[in-house]
Amino acid sequence: MQPPEIGELSPPDRLLMGPGPSEVHPRTLRAMAAPPVGHLDPAFLDVMDETQDLLRYVLRTDNQWTIPVSGTGSAAMEAAIANLTRPDDAVLVPSNGYFGDRMAAMVRRAGGEPVRVDAPWGEPLDPDDVSDAFAEHDPDLFGFVHAETSTGVRQPDVPALTDIAHDNDALVVADVVTSLGGVEFRMDEWGVDAAYSAGQKCLSCPPGASPLSLNRRAMERVRDRESRPRSWYLDLTLLDDYWGDERAYHHTAPVSSVYALRESLRLVVEEGLETRWERHERVAGALREGLAAMGLDPVAEPDWWLPSLNTARLPDTAHVDPDDVIERLLAEHGIEIAGGLGDLAGEVLRIGCMGYGATPDNVTALVAALGDTLLALGVDVDADAGPAAVRASLRDS
Repeated sequence: MQPPEIGELSPPDRLLMGPGPSEVHPRTLRAMAAPPVGHLDPAFLDVMDETQDLLRYVLRTDNQWTIPVSGTGSAAMEAAIANLTRPDDAVLVPSNGYFGDRMAAMVRRAGGEPVRVDAPWGEPLDPDDVSDAFAEHDPDLFGFVHAETSTGVRQPDVPALTDIAHDNDALVVADVVTSLGGVEFRMDEWGVDAAYSAGQKCLSCPPGASPLSLNRRAMERVRDRESRPRSWYLDLTLLDDYWGDERAYHHTAPVSSVYALRESLRLVVEEGLETRWERHERVAGALREGLAAMGLDPVAEPDWWLPSLNTARLPDTAHVDPDDVIERLLAEHGIEIAGGLGDLAGEVLRIGCMGYGATPDNVTALVAALGDTLLALGVDVDADAGPAAVRASLRDS
């Protein structure tokens, strides 16, 4: 068998404005290229401590049990759900987006019974509906998506949901994959018992090490299980021996990915978390105005709009497939966005405004290129109106 003839790696230069991964800061790339050391090397143990402290700052928590899970955001998600869901537990999950469906799938694999609180795609959960679902199903665990990547919806008034759960003696798990580091989230103040996220969204870090935090009550539930979770790799009682005080071998941590996450978190601290939240809202607000000026209406209402992920519908008169827009934008302008998932598949464009990529220049370039692309596809649109609206919004903010 002849060896394959494969040349040197040379990926294209893209502007990443989709639902993730996002643009990565050069400092993070340099950190990832630093020489690796052993995952039990004293120097790396110091890096672990520092990364955990930085994660606590960004999550707004004092939780001792705060770690980067070795894997993408789905690994952190599964770690939370698989450890907190016991066999035959009723777990209340949302029906208003793709990642609520993924929660339900993970609950089933963990041996639990997912029960639903319903809301239309494009809308948040109503606390009254959550309260009614608790009365009907008496769940042991309640999971919600703070920032639904499939719809561009942010769950407002999180404490209203956590209060309902705690009044019913249930724990709360929050999906903050597309909000952490870009949209206001206060884990302890809002009463969230467990939260998981990912590096490649608002933290602008290559995927590979994903935030997870559990409070004392949640960890007690994990430790008090009568049976171990089905995943050995994601068993938090075993991971506690590595990330806790023991620092005992469990698996080979992705050292370079932890380097990158640490540097990305340092950039958040340097900017200031509240300042970063404000930047995302200001720049994404300009994006929203630019899209609307070209006739692309947002899916999410202002009260639950998610700055880091914007969903927009093409004009009714466009008669063009969103996939054609996405493909042409990438091929001719080198800009990546995405289409809809689930109930919104084939109906919307999903545009990220995250982390290092959430800048006025990037948003202006995207809106201008999108206008040109729509014109090229025969859509009757005022392509100059979008960039003008972006500039006006930024000037007035």
